[in-house]
Amino acid sequence: MRKKVYLGVDIGSISTKGVLIDEDNEIVAQDYLWTEGNPIGTVQKLILSLTQQINDKDYIAAAGTTGSARKLIGAMLGVDIVKNEITAHAVGTLSRQPDVRTILEIGGQDSKIILLENGIVTDYAMNTLCAAGTGAFLSSQANRLGIPIEALGDVALSASAPAKIAARCTVFAESDMIHKAQAGHKKEDLAAGLCSAVVNNYLNNVAKGKRIQEPVVFQGGVSKNKAIVQEFIRQTGMEVAVDECGHLLGAVGAAILSKPAQRSIPFQPDIAGFSYHTAATECRGCANCCEIVSFYRDGKCIDTWGNRCAKGLSSQSTA
Repeated sequence: MRKKVYLGVDIGSISTKGVLIDEDNEIVAQDYLWTEGNPIGTVQKLILSLTQQINDKDYIAAAGTTGSARKLIGAMLGVDIVKNEITAHAVGTLSRQPDVRTILEIGGQDSKIILLENGIVTDYAMNTLCAAGTGAFLSSQANRLGIPIEALGDVALSASAPAKIAARCTVFAESDMIHKAQAGHKKEDLAAGLCSAVVNNYLNNVAKGKRIQEPVVFQGGVSKNKAIVQEFIRQTGMEVAVDECGHLLGAVGAAILSKPAQRSIPFQPDIAGFSYHTAATECRGCANCCEIVSFYRDGKCIDTWGNRCAKGLSSQSTA
């Protein structure tokens, strides 16, 4: 039997997530890849992986993108909708936990908090300026300790005397980690101190001034770290739920948001065999001096963005 599915892609600076969902918003195909500075090549691999996981008779009825490279990949794929991370993560989380009131999210290069009332986003905050407390920060510190990032949480939970680490800044944190290690602190105590500091940094910076209310959901790649989860529970005094697909919920939200498009002709991401590149130029049409980014497929401009007024539309870069 032929079945409709919906594509959602969440493209971040560290990882790229993709899902295909059915009419009931259940995930029927999924993948998680490292972006490695090449979002175009990564998404080509992602689409191939997802389409290989479904029945040949199934067809993609609509598609959406979110994440830091959502415009670029949205233009590349020709999707139906391009949405910001706040909206996509909220919609994806609500599909799994309709009564959620607080979403805590820590990704590879940024972190965010989303507050909801009756399924509506009422407030949010993002940290995109400092890497302290993100997945990339944890990964670099785990590497310094000689601990695989996947094992950092388990190692931290085995600590008997967690070290106190200052993690408000990556420079201070690294300096503190080196100092504590030279002072003889055990690896597990350093790992536990690091996890505690990351949560403390999040609550005192990203969530500063925000009223965290239950039910609370923690998501993003860092939610796989059990020690971080336990620290959120300890420091907030609340139950913190972690969905097994929490790292995919941005992509799920993008897929759900694409549903109203309902194409009469199936969405076919024909991206193999093409060459893609971007070019940037500064528009001199007004005092804004916008940086205009043009996206090309086989030398032909297929999309342009970055302009804050109509004058920028005529400032496409040449191929």
